[in-house]
Amino acid sequence: MRLTVPALLLVAGLLALGRQDLLAQERGPTPASPDEIRQAIGKLGDLDYATRMGAGRTIRRAPAAQVVTALLQAVNEHADGYIRYKALILLTGFNDPRTVDTMREAMVSPNDRLREVAFAYFEQSPDPSLAARMLAALDKEEGEFVRPALIRALAAIHKEPKVSDALIRDAGRGIDFFRSTVIEAIGDYKVVAAVPSLTAIARIDGPLRDDAATALGKIGDQTALGTLAELQRTASKEVQPAIAAAICLMGASCSAHIGYLEKTLTFADTYPGFQDLLRGAAAGLGNIARQGNDEALSILFRVGIPSQDPVRAPVTLALGLVALRNTPLMLKALASQPNQAAAVGILAEAFDMLEEDFEEERFFVAVRRAYWSAANGSATRKLCELLITKLDF
Repeated sequence: MRLTVPALLLVAGLLALGRQDLLAQERGPTPASPDEIRQAIGKLGDLDYATRMGAGRTIRRAPAAQVVTALLQAVNEHADGYIRYKALILLTGFNDPRTVDTMREAMVSPNDRLREVAFAYFEQSPDPSLAARMLAALDKEEGEFVRPALIRALAAIHKEPKVSDALIRDAGRGIDFFRSTVIEAIGDYKVVAAVPSLTAIARIDGPLRDDAATALGKIGDQTALGTLAELQRTASKEVQPAIAAAICLMGASCSAHIGYLEKTLTFADTYPGFQDLLRGAAAGLGNIARQGNDEALSILFRVGIPSQDPVRAPVTLALGLVALRNTPLMLKALASQPNQAAAVGILAEAFDMLEEDFEEERFFVAVRRAYWSAANGSATRKLCELLITKLDF
């Protein structure tokens, strides 16, 4: 279709307006009336995507003195439980001292979503004085999404009395889904006392073998290297990517193991039917990248950007987890990408897949902080503008 000159001028005007809107979003706090803030909070659960994302932008950019009190009121009083949940998440972006007390209260809320956010918050802001309360909650918490957040909050304070023992106990009991989240948390927070239990789990042929091997790699205790080497000789091919990643995480022949994982990705792309290997290789590279490895992250982008399913989904998921768990590394990698638009695009897909609202909000806060600390017109500021636009925050 050919556009007339007036139509072209209109398009150019709209594009310029969109650019101005973007800049206006990031010139600083944007004053909003109490009524506008209340209306925005009420739209956080709107079924229309553009409406609820616009409401989130209004709240994020409102001056803290105006919006924090309204968010606190929404958390405590709003009739819609989902809006209370979204308000609590947005509250975490303002660094207000009242947030801590609100999170403490949310730990015992009948609303599952509020409990999940509270425990996720105390993972990122560990409070050893809450150890006894969280251990007591562990004995009765059954929420599918709440319990993993609670486990991770405990793992963040695992040096407190009885906490490591509770984590090790839960790594060996219950349904596999919950055990997997415990094992992952133990690895992420390097609970050395769990090495014997993880070694025993890794020696059992089953669905938790790769989780245990990965956790051993993250902890880095060299006494486990012999077990991993044995598994590399004897375990099934589906587990080999996790074992390779674990050995790399322990600092042994890392380049060779990263090369193996990259070849496994391309092999699975060429020969359909190897989904287990594909998922394992993508997850392995993601775990290595999350520990700060630029090469592994570069491979995920290089393979992921031009890919289609079945390769795209697991690689996209791995990239999303790197963004959420190691945001500084992700921003550094995005800055050096030759096709930033495509790299940010696959990251947007990852966030849609993950739906980790609390962790995504933390990512948004980090990006906006990077935006403001960068010089006007700099490459970093332009990258952050792209992220803000593409991710709709």
